[in-house]
Amino acid sequence: MPPMSDALVSTARAQLEEERINLRRQLAELTGLDTDHNFADASSVAAEQGEVRVLAENLRALLGEVEHALDKIELGTYGTCEECGKAIAEPRLEAMPATRWCVDHA
Repeated sequence: MPPMSDALVSTARAQLEEERINLRRQLAELTGLDTDHNFADASSVAAEQGEVRVLAENLRALLGEVEHALDKIELGTYGTCEECGKAIAEPRLEAMPATRWCVDHA
């Protein structure tokens, strides 16, 4: 497997760190929201709380993927498919810096 270019790794790290900051901010904002308890319909409040929970779970999952990719950079395994161990194509990494898999295993 050819070595991953330093420029690509540096760019990916910067993008992933920025994404981590944004996801943490969004998660903090979302979990800090108070649902509108002035709704006359309790089912509306429950639905709103359910939507917030789902959004928070999705943000946490995305944050986990970003942190995993940053860990791989630190370990020197960034850009390696977790399924087959082959190099992930640089255009794929540029488009999806947190990807774990090559195109064949996505």
